[in-house]
Amino acid sequence: MNRNAVPSIQLMFATVFAFVITADIRADDKSWIEFKGESGPGKGKKIVLVSGDEEYRSEETLPQLAKILAKHHGFDCTVLFAIDPKTGNINPNQSDNIPGLEALKDADLLVLFTRFRRLPDDQMKHVAEYVESGRPIVALRTATHAFDTPGTSKYKDYKWDKKGGEWDGGFGRRVLGETWITHHGNHGHESTKGIIPDDVADHPILRGIKSGDIWGPTDVYGVRLPLPGDSKPLVLGQILTGMKPTDPPVEGKKNDPMMPIAWTKTFDSPSGKKARTFTTTMGASQDFANEGVRRLLVNACYWCVGLDDKIPESSDVAIVGKFKPRTFHFGGYKPNVKPADLID
Repeated sequence: MNRNAVPSIQLMFATVFAFVITADIRADDKSWIEFKGESGPGKGKKIVLVSGDEEYRSEETLPQLAKILAKHHGFDCTVLFAIDPKTGNINPNQSDNIPGLEALKDADLLVLFTRFRRLPDDQMKHVAEYVESGRPIVALRTATHAFDTPGTSKYKDYKWDKKGGEWDGGFGRRVLGETWITHHGNHGHESTKGIIPDDVADHPILRGIKSGDIWGPTDVYGVRLPLPGDSKPLVLGQILTGMKPTDPPVEGKKNDPMMPIAWTKTFDSPSGKKARTFTTTMGASQDFANEGVRRLLVNACYWCVGLDDKIPESSDVAIVGKFKPRTFHFGGYKPNVKPADLID
């Protein structure tokens, strides 16, 4: 054998091996999308946004939020999805598979918008390790009932209707301040306007937001008052008689008292750290078409990572690229979409 051929053969195998590794990495990358932060106060901070709900189009809200955070504010963003393992397509009804959760290992912030997920323990452990490390969380809409972990799971305490003990009410109640209770507004018929109480108007998260700026077609969720611990309501949900922001408020007890639709809380984590959490029961992709909702969420991300003093007087929340939110309802997601399709 020609000894000069040996290096060539070795090079050939090395090239093939490198190609296989690269192909595998690219195949995995198709399960999520990433946006590199441009300039802004968030430069160097990593946000992982986790979607997965059947009704409110979290798979539309979170990619657009990530684009805004990356382009206008400098955050590095990774967006994860519920993926059908057979096709690689986004399927919000696939409740047991969100690839890429290991990205939480070095994340500075988790933005969570899931509903009744039954993740296997090898995926759920990444969520639990993040939560229990005492790092911050921004939670949208159905994140109050984010998980439906079975009784056989190591993470059964995260189940949305966990009964008794320190984790009564599951992840939602224990970490965020509330789990799923009820629709307080008439679902699909009574929209929501955000009212800001005078005593919190100067909170950093509300910078650049006036009472009435926040509106969305989703209804107000019911919560138990008062919210637990140091929960601080920032925005109250005024129930309107119809599905337009100009509709008058509903009269009577539904708006007396008004339910909180956005609040802060700290979570005493097992690590000993106090984690900042922000929760809003708004966040459907149709809600996110509203500038006030977008500003609320962007400001909350700043606040959660400790950049309170960097929140602009009026955060840039201009839409980046394509954003055409679909009407929220079960089964209303766009089929045959892969994560890469949402990059533009």
